Amino acid sequence: MASRATARASGFRCSECGWSTVKWVGRCGECQSWGSVSEVGAVAVRTTTPARVERPAVPIAQVDARRALARSTGVGEFDRVLGGGLVPGAVVLVAGEPGIGKSTLLLDVAARAARAGDGSTVLYVSGEESAAQVRVRAERIEAMARSLFIAAETDLATVLGQVDQVQPDLLVVDSVQTVASSEVEGAAGNVAQVREVAASLIQVAKSRGTAVLLVGHVTKDGSIAGPRVLEHLVDVVVQFEGDRHSRLRLVRAVKNRYGATDEVGCFDLSDVGIVGLPDPSGLFLSHGTTTVPGTCVTATLEGRRPLLTEVQALVVPTDVPNPRRTTSGLDSSRVAMAIAVLDRRVGAPIRRADVYLSTVGGVRLTEPASDLAVCLSLMSAVLDRPLAPGSIAFGEVGLAGELRPVTGIPRRLAEAARLGFTTAYVPAGVRSGGPAPEGIRVVECRDIASAVSAALPPLRG
Repeated sequence: MASRATARASGFRCSECGWSTVKWVGRCGECQSWGSVSEVGAVAVRTTTPARVERPAVPIAQVDARRALARSTGVGEFDRVLGGGLVPGAVVLVAGEPGIGKSTLLLDVAARAARAGDGSTVLYVSGEESAAQVRVRAERIEAMARSLFIAAETDLATVLGQVDQVQPDLLVVDSVQTVASSEVEGAAGNVAQVREVAASLIQVAKSRGTAVLLVGHVTKDGSIAGPRVLEHLVDVVVQFEGDRHSRLRLVRAVKNRYGATDEVGCFDLSDVGIVGLPDPSGLFLSHGTTTVPGTCVTATLEGRRPLLTEVQALVVPTDVPNPRRTTSGLDSSRVAMAIAVLDRRVGAPIRRADVYLSTVGGVRLTEPASDLAVCLSLMSAVLDRPLAPGSIAFGEVGLAGELRPVTGIPRRLAEAARLGFTTAYVPAGVRSGGPAPEGIRVVECRDIASAVSAALPPLRG
């Protein structure tokens, strides 16, 4: 009877959402996670007895706050994203697509930390490359340092042994999905292994005060591979973004317990490594000496940083029933809306034309503030007349053709004035936020029709 009761009580349960089933399946029927269903026995009531306290609680006023002060990594753009630098004992998860530059950046950070001059020791654990391969890359990007130690290990126990021997101030693990524990069943990278490895490294970081940088893989849809609890356990989650065919890399914090998540770091990936770009606006502007029809510059916000980006449009008449709409770096749905608004509210003859829209430098614009620049570039291409030199436009366009204000207008205008722009076409009501920067004329427009008339006035005579 006891064996039958035990058989009825046992089953299989998902470690992600708790969904249970009577037989094993490879994919959870509730949260659709792969490899998260495992066998469980009968539920037993357990009690935990109090343990001896080795570190008694102290009043909060007596806690030394200096141990939580951030230390610079030596890479200014990375410090910007982290909120000033690395906090001792913090665990940072760096995720991104393969080949985007995660390992290169972290190797550079490790070398700079080892050369800081404060006696810091850095341990770089590579689970994907050999020690010789890491050294070749370090020589290429000039990331050699005496107190930088390299270990090519994939066993968790060996990694912890290396930590005990080296006693580093900074630990880099590349990557968390390649390290496995012999005490946990399954191959490296599955849910149970990633959870065990992350929990062990986090315990080391908190007990020793060692900052830990973990490299994480991403899935096809761009989310971080492994259990969702991994993002909850770590202190900071940093996401690498960028087009494989472009040198620009954007680093943004998805989660940050020590700072804001609205900062973005810009990097330039080249043959000699990855370099921070404190002023990246010039990458997204063409450097032609003459203005060309179909171009318009807009000011977008990446976090709190304003970036000026040029939008280019090409409108070609066609006789096919379904004209082509091709975009690069822009949201296709917002482009379709802009075309419909111009056709209905302005009477632009683009219904029977192929439309091609692109951004300069490979940057991707998803902010609604780029709507006005998209519309003006399209009208400039239709009329085959360029905008006046030094023009910039930003604002959200509604379906009724009205222009809606956007956030961060003073910062956008200040960046435009700094780079030499003289005229800004913006939604009405901007002057209520304060005077415009010196050297730039602000033209307020209530709707898209008035904006087109102001930026592309009819030719006289």
